Amino acid sequence: MITTVVLLVVLCDVLSKYLVVQLLLPLERSVTVIPGILDFTYVENRGAAFGMLSNSRWIFMTVSVVFIFVLIYVLKQKYSSNTLYTVSLCLFLGGGIGNMIDRVFLGYVVDFVEFTFVDFAVFNVADSAISIGAVLFVVYLIFFDTVFFPRKQGKDKDNA
Repeated sequence: MITTVVLLVVLCDVLSKYLVVQLLLPLERSVTVIPGILDFTYVENRGAAFGMLSNSRWIFMTVSVVFIFVLIYVLKQKYSSNTLYTVSLCLFLGGGIGNMIDRVFLGYVVDFVEFTFVDFAVFNVADSAISIGAVLFVVYLIFFDTVFFPRKQGKDKDNA
């Protein structure tokens, strides 16, 4: 399952970016998909999230490589057999690899999803996978993890 989820995220990310570059860039830098809600806007993100620390490619690549290897190590250790835990880390890993591919081969990350009804950064499939993975990981920690949020064993007899 791990390889499948990671590869699916990477494939969706790379394919979507390829299509944006091939189909959108020759026409315009922005195309309205759903008026007032969603545009596809081509952006070359040379920074981190929201374009912070622009032109620090080697820092991001180094941090990303470390992050990717840590995730691979953690997934191989099988600290938890919970599916939510595994999927959340796979989404992190797939998103990290997707953006790393751009940084290595292009020197920047291609972003294109722009919600026009809010003032928010333009992002891509890899960013979405990382964000969804983060939310799922928090859900896992709150509801299933026993290390950070230990559960009482058995029912509380004092309240009976």
